[in-house]
Order: sequence, then C-alpha cells, then structure tokens
Amino acid sequence: MNAQFKKGVLELIVLESVRCRDMYGYELVEEVSKVVDVNEGTIYPLLKRLTNERYFETYLRESTEGPPRKYYHITAAGILYRDALKKDWVTFSERVNGFLEDQKRGQE
Repeated sequence: MNAQFKKGVLELIVLESVRCRDMYGYELVEEVSKVVDVNEGTIYPLLKRLTNERYFETYLRESTEGPPRKYYHITAAGILYRDALKKDWVTFSERVNGFLEDQKRGQE
C-alpha cells in the first residue's frame, strides 16, 4: 500500500480500534496490521501524540505474561476527533471513487 495513503488513514484506524475497546500498544499494532501493514515504530509515536493531545487516556493493567501493560482508552474529545476524521474520510473516498468512475465511463 502506498505510504502516503497509509499515513492519511492511520489515525482514523487507531482511534476507531480503541473506540471499540481499550487496547495496549502491541495489541493495537496487531489490530491495525489487519488493515494496513504497520510496525511498533509507527504506532507508538502516534499513540504518544494522541495521548498528549488528550484524545486518549492511559492506565496500567496487570498481565499474566509479564509486566503491567499500558492500555489506551479513548476520551470524549477523541471520539469527537474520530467522528470528524471519519466524516472527512468518507467525503474524500467518495470523491476519489466518483472521479475514478467518471474517468472509467469517459474511456468506454
């Protein structure tokens, strides 16, 4: 997938994933990787920024497999931001898809 496409939609995918349920970092990497190919070096800085912007809150939860894990929980501001991103994404993708369909019809 084109890196610029991925960069443009990554925030939305992360916000939507955490909106559905609280997640810890590596779990989020695995969830996002189902949609776009990402690694920890991409996700963790994004999580830090979204937390600093108060779209996420964090808390620690004990783990049976090692040290406590930091979980991310979406805030009310995060939900509003996610809603705005989703609206922008839908509008953008509809316009691009419409353009591509118009071009296709023009070539027939």
